[in-house]
Amino acid sequence: MKENNAGLKSNLKKVDSHAISPAEYAEIPELPEEFFTEGQLYRNGKPVERRSRGKQKEPTKKQLTIRLNSEVVDFFKSQGNGWQSRINTALQEYVRSHKPA
Repeated sequence: MKENNAGLKSNLKKVDSHAISPAEYAEIPELPEEFFTEGQLYRNGKPVERRSRGKQKEPTKKQLTIRLNSEVVDFFKSQGNGWQSRINTALQEYVRSHKPA
């Protein structure tokens, strides 16, 4: 890290070199287990939805590796989160429009 980061207006070298004393540790409250289990995760100031960690009852998608042109990936990524789902939707529309009658 840069010693003087203009965005933080702080001397990071001085902050990094500070050794926390036992008295300073005593001032920090213990966090209850609920803080970690029931807390809300934020990214860029917006709450992030929790995802289920369990397996799908009936898998609806297959995980695979696919190579796409960087132009395609950059286009979908530039639209933000959910870019993989948008690629999937575009491919589904292509399949529907090209199915034999």
